[in-house]
Amino acid sequence: MPIKVLSPQVVSKISAGEVVERPASVAKELIENAIDAGASEIRVEIRQGGRRLMRVSDDGCGIPQAEAALAFARHATSKISSEEDLSHLTTLGFRGEALASIAAVAQVSMVSHAKGEESGTLLRVEGGEVVHSEKHGGRTGTVLTVENLFYNTPARLKFLRAEATESTRIVELVSAYALACPELGFRLTDNGRLVLQTSGSGRLYDVLITVFDLQTAQQMLEVQLPEHVLGTDQDSQASLLEPRVKVTGFVGGPSLHRATRNYQMFFVNRRWIQDRSLGFAVEEAYRTLLPAGRHPVAVLSIAMPPADMDVNVHPTKREVRFREPREIFSAVQRAVRRTVIGQAPVAPAISQPTAILSEEWVKRQAVPFQRNWQPGAGRVQIALEAQRTADVISPGVGSVPMLERLPMLRVLGQVRQAYIIAEGPDGLYLIDQHAAHERILFEQLEAEQNAMSVSSQALLEPLTLELSPQQRGLIEPMLQQLASFGFDLASFGGDTYLIRAIPAALNPEQARAVIAELLDASREGAEASGPPQRPVLRGDLQHSALNIIVCHSAVRAGQILTLEESRELIQQLEKTTSPYTCPHGRPTMIHLSSVQLEKSFGRR
Repeated sequence: MPIKVLSPQVVSKISAGEVVERPASVAKELIENAIDAGASEIRVEIRQGGRRLMRVSDDGCGIPQAEAALAFARHATSKISSEEDLSHLTTLGFRGEALASIAAVAQVSMVSHAKGEESGTLLRVEGGEVVHSEKHGGRTGTVLTVENLFYNTPARLKFLRAEATESTRIVELVSAYALACPELGFRLTDNGRLVLQTSGSGRLYDVLITVFDLQTAQQMLEVQLPEHVLGTDQDSQASLLEPRVKVTGFVGGPSLHRATRNYQMFFVNRRWIQDRSLGFAVEEAYRTLLPAGRHPVAVLSIAMPPADMDVNVHPTKREVRFREPREIFSAVQRAVRRTVIGQAPVAPAISQPTAILSEEWVKRQAVPFQRNWQPGAGRVQIALEAQRTADVISPGVGSVPMLERLPMLRVLGQVRQAYIIAEGPDGLYLIDQHAAHERILFEQLEAEQNAMSVSSQALLEPLTLELSPQQRGLIEPMLQQLASFGFDLASFGGDTYLIRAIPAALNPEQARAVIAELLDASREGAEASGPPQRPVLRGDLQHSALNIIVCHSAVRAGQILTLEESRELIQQLEKTTSPYTCPHGRPTMIHLSSVQLEKSFGRR
């Protein structure tokens, strides 16, 4: 076929396909226009999954009569006027393609009344052409009605999913923008049924309750960055500067997790985006806190200078490019980690969330500490025995008091030679002795590694380690890293090595098994990285190595502990930063509240 210029009608439909993929795409463009118009209330109505009808109403500034028809022209916009404007966008829309693309594949009606004008305008557009225009009354704002989407592109209509699926996409979209703009009131109806409504109170927590539910919202922690960060001014003097990248929002505690990443939402300058690196930053912040295969819940807003990102990289504007991606990754990871560690995740409850002991309660019980427990002692005595927690570590600047990390516990005994039973200020706690000891040893060994002072025990009689030829090739380049964990190995000829020292916490009988697992972990990591690499333990593998060591070093289920040993274990757990999960992400304890006990015995 000869080369020829396509007709405007064909071009408009091709362009529309880049912007309008499904009904949710239409909703996105119209909602973003409403937000840019300064609306305080946005109403969305859909029928048959948005395919039959979609109506978006707002109380924004409206469109002047003289510009109403121009709004449907391609690349007509009031949001930018020059190339330089693209580098500091402050609006969600800017290309001037949305209305033209929608009108090319649907029947569109618009009623708009601009502030300061006596009357508004009614326009009807079909297939990209204005077929009717007249003056129209109404309140200030804009009402856009999109009917029979893809009526003139039957091929694309066939690719739409079931009505329920398309409706779900729109609900997700409206929910996302309600979270991005909690100061705006959103209302969504589907086939006449109210699906979602927010008050526009400006409090993100209120929207979380609406979008998720009260129980989920109660388990989420507010992300708050310090008002200033340490920086350097022009005279190279250290000073406190306002952070350039600000991360706010809410994240779930370690006990709140999901099987998919669908409960993670990211907004940059109020723009809902998809970015794998941000998701990975959140996952990194929960390292060792979640079970394998589970993902945290997060709703995060990132505020940054518009010039430091490029939103003009994808037709749907769902993807952005950061000028300094590592800075953004680090800011998100640090903010989430600080929140999760600092705001005290709670132990999973058997029937309801755990009540954490407040400082006010402790102050009311402020009496001299007594270590001896007397049978029949009441609630105050719990505080007396557990008061040692407050004296173990003095919180420094920016740290969190230990009382906010773990409730004060009084050890009662051991169950099935695997669980320590303890009494707290609000019920009973069952502590998995192996998981708790794993957390203790993990943080101890991690701290020693960071300080480059790993505790090691020399063996009176070296142990021999027989390696396969494959393991022989793996161990040589890893000797230095094994030394950083407290191992001292030396070649004894052929495929035999001598183990002369091991980590202080490790039982010599477990040394061979631990080294074998470390070699397996390094091989799997090298294979997963693609081309053959030097077998070393990096990133996740390094944490896996710590997990392997502490798993073999911790007390086991079936091991009898004396009452004093159990108390010592709990005291050490209280000193950790993440006492409620083991390094593998499993819970270290569960909680049976006083309320549940009283209900079970008919006292309530």
